[in-house]
Amino acid sequence: MELTRRDMFKLGAAGAVGAATTAQLPWGAMIGAKTASQLAAKDMPRPFRTGFVRPPILRPDRSRRDRDGVWTDYFTLSETSRRARILPTLSTVMYGYNGITPGPTIKVRRGRRAVVRVRNQLPDLHPTLGHESTTSVHLHGSASLPQFDGYASDITGPGWYKDYRYPNFQPARTLWYHDHGVHHTAQNAYAGLYAQYHMHDRAEQELLPQGEFDVPLMIGDAAFNARGQLTLGDDESGLWGDVILVNGRPWPVMKVKRRIYRFRFLVASISRSYRFQLGNGDPVTMVATDGGLMPRARQVSQWRQASAERYEVLIDFRRYRPGQRVVLRNLSNPNNRDYDNTDQVMAFDVTDAPFSKRDHTWNRLPDTLVNSHVMGLTARDATRTRTLRVEREGGIWTINGRTWEDVIDSNYELLVANPKLNSTEIWELTNPSGGWFHPVHIHLIDFKILSRNGRPPFEFERGPKDVAYVGEGETVRVIMRFGPHRGRYMVHCHNLVHEDSDMMQQFAVGWNPGQRDPNHPIEAAPARRSFPA
Repeated sequence: MELTRRDMFKLGAAGAVGAATTAQLPWGAMIGAKTASQLAAKDMPRPFRTGFVRPPILRPDRSRRDRDGVWTDYFTLSETSRRARILPTLSTVMYGYNGITPGPTIKVRRGRRAVVRVRNQLPDLHPTLGHESTTSVHLHGSASLPQFDGYASDITGPGWYKDYRYPNFQPARTLWYHDHGVHHTAQNAYAGLYAQYHMHDRAEQELLPQGEFDVPLMIGDAAFNARGQLTLGDDESGLWGDVILVNGRPWPVMKVKRRIYRFRFLVASISRSYRFQLGNGDPVTMVATDGGLMPRARQVSQWRQASAERYEVLIDFRRYRPGQRVVLRNLSNPNNRDYDNTDQVMAFDVTDAPFSKRDHTWNRLPDTLVNSHVMGLTARDATRTRTLRVEREGGIWTINGRTWEDVIDSNYELLVANPKLNSTEIWELTNPSGGWFHPVHIHLIDFKILSRNGRPPFEFERGPKDVAYVGEGETVRVIMRFGPHRGRYMVHCHNLVHEDSDMMQQFAVGWNPGQRDPNHPIEAAPARRSFPA
């Protein structure tokens, strides 16, 4: 009897997967492994023993004006395998963009297009995790055409490359690029294929700190075996590491000056969610969410953040004395797996180092920021309301009872929704489970959270979003306008273990099954061979 992927998931949920089927499971490598690290005491990192690092900025290879007069910047990224020193005594096999984990930060200006050539120079199989090294790059937060959106089944194999074209017409925001290859997204992202991408515009540059004082923070977690290699755990609800990483370093310490800093928080953990708080309980100023600046800044003392969510936060270090240490803590959330030091993230050591006060952002906490079209939408603007139910049924992670396997079986024509181009809809994202939380990501668009369980959204999420933390038993109502492109896009849980277990569907904007699709997500811009097989 031939087993489908759905059959294997059911067997796995029942604990009945044998050796013959384990190798076929997208998350099969986790069977029988330990969740917590198996490191000897001398090999285990300790909090606040390493210095903070920020990834380098990737410079374009060249720039030129297109035929329509718009400037385009051309970048190159190579996906490679390397050994990294994360642990104090052992090296770890990691994947990275241009040989580093996280990859280099890409900075662009609104209105200038970008073409990013991504070359897959990875081994056929990950040397320690064992999965196939096929990749698909998703620029998360970009309104890209479907063929450049990192569609899960649009994969690039080792020895091949693909050119991704990004329009960069949206308001300033923190985006990130990460792997989205079908059935191996979790392993590839866990191995290091992720980085930030910053879109700037005049309004954001006038209001918020730049340069040295504009700091990317990518928070993840990891577990290691006794040899210092990544392990995947044996919890089918997700991966829960006992080592917290910030920009690839365990519990680092950052030296800061006595002024206001802007931090771009991205949770790059595969599954873990966080509840961030400064250790002394002091408030921070929330200024931007996934889709860019909020209409008005919000003072919060803590905030909940799940995989793929981005929050931009101002921290005012003027209030602290030189030599004082401020710890960023993690209060955690239900249904995480917490360990001795997962309640700590990083530390800031305040110095009296000089800085230029000509920069007017050094002592300014703005109140009024920038409005956006999506934040002006009201429920009266919607022409339709849909419900997306995210849950586990019969051992399978589903959206409205369907999986990505169903999409593949339909020749990529099965749709969970088919909104018209430029239409406005309300989607109710509902999680009837009490055992899991689901960060739900809708590609292409920004949305506004109207309510959470019938109540107003949290203060910190009152800005344009593309990921909604749908907690246990929660229903989140979001409103969005669909455009500017036609075509097929994904909606999925960003707990990447759930996604790889097929908790993903697709919707189409202005397209119906059976119609010709000039923006076919797989066929319109396929990868090309660049190296010998």
